[in-house]
Amino acid sequence: MKKTFYITLLGLLYLACNKNDIIVKNEVVPAPRQLHYQEMELIGFIHFTINTFTDKEWGFGDESPALFNPRELDVEQWVITAKETGIKELILTAKHHDGFCLWPSQYTEHSIKNSPYKNGQGDIIKEFTDACQKHGIAAGLYLSPWDRNHADYGKPEYITYYRNQMTELLTNYGPISEFWVDGANGGTGYYGGANEERIIDRKTYYDWDSTFQLAKKLQPDILIFSDAGPDIHWIGNEHGFAGETFWSTFHLDSVFIGTPNTAYLNTGDPQGTSWVVGQCDVSIRPGWFYHKNENTLVKSPQHLVDIYYKSVGRNAILLLNIPPDQRGLFHENDIQNLREFRSILDETFQTNLATAGKASTGSLKSRTTKFIPDLILDKDNATFWIAKDSARSAEIDIMFENSIYFDRISLQEPITYGQRIAKFIILADINGEWREICRGTTVGYKRLLRIDPVTTSRVKIQILEANNAPALSSFGLYKSSEKE
Repeated sequence: MKKTFYITLLGLLYLACNKNDIIVKNEVVPAPRQLHYQEMELIGFIHFTINTFTDKEWGFGDESPALFNPRELDVEQWVITAKETGIKELILTAKHHDGFCLWPSQYTEHSIKNSPYKNGQGDIIKEFTDACQKHGIAAGLYLSPWDRNHADYGKPEYITYYRNQMTELLTNYGPISEFWVDGANGGTGYYGGANEERIIDRKTYYDWDSTFQLAKKLQPDILIFSDAGPDIHWIGNEHGFAGETFWSTFHLDSVFIGTPNTAYLNTGDPQGTSWVVGQCDVSIRPGWFYHKNENTLVKSPQHLVDIYYKSVGRNAILLLNIPPDQRGLFHENDIQNLREFRSILDETFQTNLATAGKASTGSLKSRTTKFIPDLILDKDNATFWIAKDSARSAEIDIMFENSIYFDRISLQEPITYGQRIAKFIILADINGEWREICRGTTVGYKRLLRIDPVTTSRVKIQILEANNAPALSSFGLYKSSEKE
């Protein structure tokens, strides 16, 4: 009895002495795997199937497998290009709407096993996942819910078929980081020769809850993307732009796969009860699949940088599609622009001028060195400043011995404890007067701002609104690349 009393007393004394070290988390926070996912920032999409050889975006489902024959296919070229340009994950279209499978599925004849590629002995999913594992790139797979080839599409039997194919993909190819489901469902198709239109109830037909439960049973660490999450959600457009205000939280029952509320997806919901990472998908070309007539229409490096600021720089992750050509290779124009895009980002963000400053604030959670404002200027994103528990606004003053010249600003919150900041402004001392140089709303994992060049020796961050004690893990000031 006495021993229990002493242990309890020691515990209370510890809590009393260390109460300032206890962070009050928001109710909704990311799972560790979601946090790791968002830290990747840039991931890649690979749209490659029989459409590549028919010059279509959506195949009808009646295409002959004999058309599929990438004679110079080099999956390692895809993966190595991704790695050298900062792409941390690649997602491959295992099956698009036309129903053609890039692996020898035992459940259909409409697959690579009946194509000339490697005399029907090929398996591009295996080549892809093996190359990703070899080079340290996470592998994701897209499996279209709509199948314009399958005779049973629209019937209950098709759901069994879809789950059987998902099981093949999630049991035979090692760790799969992300399972990607889009919202294009139902319409005209070949459907085993029926050549008709089939309409399904998008809210009920697929029984997504059961399908996703099966996916997580097969691969417990997998993240699932769809219009409605549950782990990652579509941003509501295919331009790669998140909203100027973007929360990583929303209500799962406010969106449905195939019938998305695009405005809601583009902003998130500060009152949301689930943490779902926002993903901005966009193609490097006008189309998602390769078309020769688009070789001169590849997005410029500067255009890609703009998309980066409007996706990663608005608290989302960027999914950039790079479609292989009929050889089975990334086209030279795409690679060149990708490399220049990465070069611009590297040049812009290689030197954080803010690290030379000294930060101070009137709002400290603790008088210890654990949460001091200087921690937003170090190179460790795991350390952070946080205001006292009762604060919902705060101000940090950063002074420099010598004037600095910058035109890019970065802020990051320690989102392990939730997303908090709803409104902020940045000011600079210009000739002895405080002038507002930019303002914003949400921060989240990362907020990037582009401004007119500023020369100053003093900068002030004013957090005007927050839903909990304001916190920052990183603050950066940069000079943009001349190539931008």
